[in-house]
Amino acid sequence: MRGKIVKGIGGFYYVDNGRNKVYACRAKGIFRKQDVKPLVGDNVEFSVLDETDAEGNVDAILPRKNALIRPAAANVDQALVVFSLTHPEPNLNLLDRFLVMMEREQVPVIICFNKLDLAGERTAEEYRSIYEGAGYTVQIISARNEEGLEAVRALMRGKTTVLAGPSGVGKSTLTNAIHPQAAMETGDISRKIERGKHTTRHSELFFLEEDTYMMDTPGFSSIFPPDMEAGELKAYFPEFAPYESACRFAGCVHVGERDCGVKEALEQGWVSRSRYENYVLMYEELKSRRRY
Repeated sequence: MRGKIVKGIGGFYYVDNGRNKVYACRAKGIFRKQDVKPLVGDNVEFSVLDETDAEGNVDAILPRKNALIRPAAANVDQALVVFSLTHPEPNLNLLDRFLVMMEREQVPVIICFNKLDLAGERTAEEYRSIYEGAGYTVQIISARNEEGLEAVRALMRGKTTVLAGPSGVGKSTLTNAIHPQAAMETGDISRKIERGKHTTRHSELFFLEEDTYMMDTPGFSSIFPPDMEAGELKAYFPEFAPYESACRFAGCVHVGERDCGVKEALEQGWVSRSRYENYVLMYEELKSRRRY
């Protein structure tokens, strides 16, 4: 039989057979030998061991369209990354790192800024201008008040969307609002550390409507893969591309060079300063990592 892994927890992989019946399956030992780990979103072949108790084995993982490591997910069409406008303040460095990882995997991203009810329109427009200026689709919402959710639903229709974001930004509240049957735990914010508590602990795929799935994931902390080179980083900042033809030197990385089109665009206000500064931080980090 064929199905899709909708949840993996406690050594079990829960496989939906495509007809809304879920089987609790173990993965065969051959996956460990091959150093392959099943991921939520994987399309698999599985065998039923007990129809009454809905138990089985995952026998084979079918070819993946893509596979993300952080968050762990397979066969996704797009990512919806959620940050709050306030409480906690958005960590733009973390957001930009996530965007780099998705650009590298060629996964389109929708950026969703939550808690409009707490922050107000002025703050929202500041962040919107940064990321729409970089070429991203930006949605401003209040998950608690269900404001802006119809636009988000429309963007998700007909796709498998991985929902990602740090703890405490209202990701589970958004999941509940879009798909009430998910019944995700929602946690208050710890006033001391301004992080979520009692939030998502595992990735899970939810059926929303025909050909439309949403995958909720635990809060992430973006780490660059070991094979990523400093020189490739500029390719993952799409707003740099229009200005690179004005760079004097071939292979300009837009950091220390003179006559750099990207740095000129920065001074003119055509490239976001926070985005550029995060680029430099990431570039130096990748460069220094290669020295050791």
